[in-house]
Formats: sequence, structure tokens, C-alpha cells
Amino acid sequence: MTRKSPGMGPLTPRQHWRRARLQAYSWLLTGAYRLGATRPAVWRFMARSYHPVLDRLARRHARVACQFAAVDVPAYRDFLRENGAEHARRLEDFPETTKQNYASVYDEQSRCQEGRLHRPGVIVDESSGSSGKPYNWVRGPRELQGIYRNAAGYIELVFPGERLFVINAYSMGAWATGTTTGAAMARIAMVKNTGPDLEKIADTLEHFGPGYDYVVAAYPPFLKHLRDRLDAAGFRWHDYRIRGMVGGEGMTEALRDYLEERFEEVRSGYGASDLTIGMGAESGFTVRLRKRLATDQRLRDILLGPGEQRLPMIFHYNPLETFLEVNGSGELLCTINTKSCLQPKLRYNVGDEARLHTLAEVRRALGADYAATWTDERMNLPLLFLFGRKDSTISYMGANLYPQDVEYGLYQGNPYAASIARFCLSLEELPGLEYRPVINVELREEADVDRDELARICREGVVAHLGRVSRDFAESLKEDPSAADLRVRIFDGDGGPFAALTKMKNVYLVEHA
Repeated sequence: MTRKSPGMGPLTPRQHWRRARLQAYSWLLTGAYRLGATRPAVWRFMARSYHPVLDRLARRHARVACQFAAVDVPAYRDFLRENGAEHARRLEDFPETTKQNYASVYDEQSRCQEGRLHRPGVIVDESSGSSGKPYNWVRGPRELQGIYRNAAGYIELVFPGERLFVINAYSMGAWATGTTTGAAMARIAMVKNTGPDLEKIADTLEHFGPGYDYVVAAYPPFLKHLRDRLDAAGFRWHDYRIRGMVGGEGMTEALRDYLEERFEEVRSGYGASDLTIGMGAESGFTVRLRKRLATDQRLRDILLGPGEQRLPMIFHYNPLETFLEVNGSGELLCTINTKSCLQPKLRYNVGDEARLHTLAEVRRALGADYAATWTDERMNLPLLFLFGRKDSTISYMGANLYPQDVEYGLYQGNPYAASIARFCLSLEELPGLEYRPVINVELREEADVDRDELARICREGVVAHLGRVSRDFAESLKEDPSAADLRVRIFDGDGGPFAALTKMKNVYLVEHA
């Protein structure tokens, strides 16, 4: 339950001096970052010239951010006192913050700098509620300007073009991604904020014609819906240059391959409503590296750990602005370094599993193959290997089933992939207290397909993929062939478990089908 923490209250002379000193130091570093990212071209130069020695500066700034919040943010002061950490000095001495122990406990105002929320230019975003309850997150004007600069710099680097036209297909409600993407892209491109409206996007492409360098920004499943909708209408893909920018959830290489049969290229970004937009971003190098990891067990053992069977998303990130750590449980911690952050995010654990590597470490792991993997974006930033939310699994026959692996099996080589709108997983209890995973598949409205045949192909595809990538599952198949008895259920649009799910963002695990 949210409670109102004590206000700022009077500070002692020593606290006043400490606050002024930390504030000056923090603004000095923030100002240097901001000066270096005033224009997208300068941002690109910084991304390409980043040196690992800056990691130490980034870590120091993260520690300063925590120390400053300890005297400047009422909620954080109270949080440290409750956790016996009011005298913390090293970064690792400051306790992790989470949605449960911090954002749910203290109100929005007490989590702001100086305990002051209402300021001109503040934007209130809302998370999608995929965790069960929507949350409000506030961002100040200086913070938003930094987000816009970073997003614009990245888009110009990864999607170069003389006539950029961004079609923003993210939801346009109070969700951070949609409104922020539109404002950021307007700095460097012509923008139309269509929202996730297939007909409106099709009309836009037809109306403005092939004379632009289009970038469609959307959640990954929606980009698939768009491809399928345009294919069904006989869209002249070869006349257009269309690329895809996705975010909000993970994407498999099977889905990327399916999309890139039509889109020139598809790249993904990483962010969280709790933290910030655009914390990490893919490049051609990270895509090639991920594809290499899928087939190179030696490289997986070096970069992900011995025996790791999952295939993470891989993003570049800038520690000077978002300092990342991985705790003892393999979960990602993020500290927003910039002083511009209205609600400081300090060693915040959003619940994602991850690994971190410098570019030099990846280069050594690749050895002689590094040159063949490098691409012309030439981003020199360190790398985030992201597995996704820690609880997004179903345990079955001693193996963990991940939605990403199921997606591979559903789309890879499936001649009916265009008939699939989305999917989710559930468990079904059988007689004798036995459980079987259920793959619930929602059909597109216009899909005309033999449902039994589709279910068979989906089942065989998922079992085959799991048998290749999961040693535990493969061993279960040897010991008990009935492990292949995955249930596949086909539903019409909004039928079955999909009736209660939002259309904005996919939910991959449901309690009951």
C-alpha cells in the first residue's frame, strides 16, 4: 500500500553542505553528457568513440546519484533509514529498489527531487499494467529532452536516409513509449502518429507513396500483423523502402527473419516504463552476434555461462547515462546517472535477467571472427545480454519453457505463420494430477486454415525447436516420448484466454486457458 513519506524537513548545516557539493558535482557530469549529445551527429560520434575507461566515471556518477538522493529525495531518505543504509558510501552498499519495496510504498511526490512533483512540462506516463497493476511514472522536461536526443541519434545512426518518415504505431494513450517516440522522432524525421491501426498505416503508405525512407515503430507482434495485412492486400513491397523499429518486448530471430522477408531490416530497443525509454538498442553487430550465439556453443559458454540454453536479446547501452549492474541472482540493476531525472532511479531492479560485457570482452571471445561480425554502425558501447523477465517461464518435465523458444517453433518454417495473430502459454491439469503445457494460438480474423493441421504443425515445430535448444527437454523426450504431448488450442480473435488480454502489449503466460 502506498504511503506518504516524510517531506524534506530541515537539513543540518552539514547536510546542506553535502547536498550543495553533490549537486554541483552531479550537474557538472550531467552537463558534460548533455553537451556531448546536443545534436544527433555528436551523439553518434560519442557512441562510436566510447572508451572503457569511462566505465569508472559512470560508476562514480551512479554512486553520487545515490548519495545525492539520500539528502535530496524524501522517499529515498526514508527508504535508506528503513533499511539501515543511511550511512552507505560505496555503490554496492545502497540497497536495491524495486516496484514492490519502493515505488509501491512511496507516493509519486515523495520520490521526486526535493519532494516536489508539480512543475511545468512534467509528463505523466503509465505502464501497461502487464504486471497486474498500472503504475504512474513522471518525467521532467530536461529528462525528456535527453531521451529525445538519444532516440533521435540512434535512429539516424541505424536507419540512415535522406527522407525519413516515421510511422509511430505504438499505442497513443498514457503509455510512455508511444508519446515519447513521436516527440523524439520529430527531431529528425517526418512523423505520423497512427497508433496501432493497420488500416490507417496502409492508407498512409498508399497516400504518401514510395518516395520516403519509412521506419515503422511498433511492438514486434504488431509489425507481424502489418506485414500480414499488407501481404493480403497485395501491397507493392518492392517499390518501397520500409524498415522496422520495435520495442516493449523481446523478439526471436525467427520472427525477425519472417519480418525481414518484407522489411529491409528490423531493429529493437530496450526500455522500461519504470526506468527510461531507450536504455539499450540493437545494431547490425548485435544482431549478427545473436545469430552466431544461436549456433556456437563455445561462444555461448564464454559469454552466457556454461550450459546456458536461452538466447538473449543483445543491446548496446551507455553507462554514462544508464549505469547497469547484475546482482548475485543474475538480475539487472539500473541507476539513471543524469541529474535531470525528476524521480531518481537508483539501483532499480525491474526483474529482468541479464549479463553484461564490454565490447573488448566480446571481441576476445569472437577472436578471428570479430571482423566478419562488425558492421558499419561502429558503436563502441558495452553490451547488455537480456534474457527478459525472470518469471516468464513454465516448468515442464524438468525443463523451463520460455515464450521466446515457443515463438521460434510457431513461426520458423511454418507455412501458416501469417494466420497466427498471437499466442500465450498456460498449464492444464490432467487426471492423476499430471500437468501439460498448453500453447494457445489466436487466429487472425481473416484466416482461412485447417485448424487441426495448424495445431499439428505448431506442435511439431515447437517440439522440434525445444529439442534442439533445451538439453533438459531433449533428455525428457528420450526418457519419456509423451513429453512431446504439448497441447495446442486454436481460438478465434479475442476468444478463450485472449478475451481478457489487452491488445496493446502481448501477455505470454496466463493462469487458465
